[in-house]
Amino acid sequence: MSDIRWGIIGCGNVTEIKSGPALQNAKGSCLVAVMRRDGKLAEDYAQRHNVGKWYDDADKLIHAPDIDAIYIATPPSSHKDYTIAAANAGKPVYVEKPMALNYDECKEMIHGCEANKVPLFVAYYRRALPRFIKVKSLLNEGAIGKVRFANVLYYRKPSQGDLDGVENWRVDLNVAGGGYFYDLASHSINILQFFLGEAKSAKGYSSNQNRLYEVEDIVSGLFITENDIHVSFIWNFNAYGSFDNTEIVGDKGKITFSTFADNPIILENDLGKQEFIIENTQHIQQPLIQTIVDELHGIGQCPSKGLAAAKTNWIMENTVQTISG
Repeated sequence: MSDIRWGIIGCGNVTEIKSGPALQNAKGSCLVAVMRRDGKLAEDYAQRHNVGKWYDDADKLIHAPDIDAIYIATPPSSHKDYTIAAANAGKPVYVEKPMALNYDECKEMIHGCEANKVPLFVAYYRRALPRFIKVKSLLNEGAIGKVRFANVLYYRKPSQGDLDGVENWRVDLNVAGGGYFYDLASHSINILQFFLGEAKSAKGYSSNQNRLYEVEDIVSGLFITENDIHVSFIWNFNAYGSFDNTEIVGDKGKITFSTFADNPIILENDLGKQEFIIENTQHIQQPLIQTIVDELHGIGQCPSKGLAAAKTNWIMENTVQTISG
């Protein structure tokens, strides 16, 4: 069985530890080339990570005959174009999250990959992490009975960079599609659909309270799954302190966990209280990347694909469309 030979478009910070080494370390996988518009930065990355080739032209990397699959690690504004270009070249695509600027772009990406009969994977890597697989296992085992609702509360202080007005693409509507809600809450919304089922409706409100940038800095919303589980959430990036908590409540117990921290998973039911300490791996995308490589080799299935990722964009769009304040 030959290795899947990967090329990366956009070798920025996310690829340094989270994903780049994971493409090299996964069984049946190797990283053969990277691309960045600044050729010097691409060359520097290639040298530091022992990657054989580097490009400053995405089209050349996409059409390189020694590359089997493309990982797109650029900001969301270029996801659609690069995905469709890779699909047109007949190459499987692994794209960063959020999947695109908006739901319509997500649909175009799905159509482009389907038309070319190539798979589309999206970097909602929590679906393959052991700590979140444990949560799903507890739910499937009926540890809290029938799930009734879930609630997410996340807040933090403004970053010093935002207070100082430092340019940041993550709060640029034209590059990110939204603000930190799109960047961070997308992980939470996606994993909750993995746990509880696909959403059938979503609504919410967003505001810009601190006026540090043009996009929202607080979002409150609700989505309802196909089996009528209600999922409510508040995300605020302009508050005192920090808090990251998700609670899933059933008719026989509840599960509490953090989306981003390695805090213990807490199960409470009539049998008492249990804590499960499961730390994340150093190269946090490696478990998901392994499922992608396995699927491309025909020996498994990746749990994070285009349709589910697009639904995450759909929920976010329906949540932030009503702006107040």
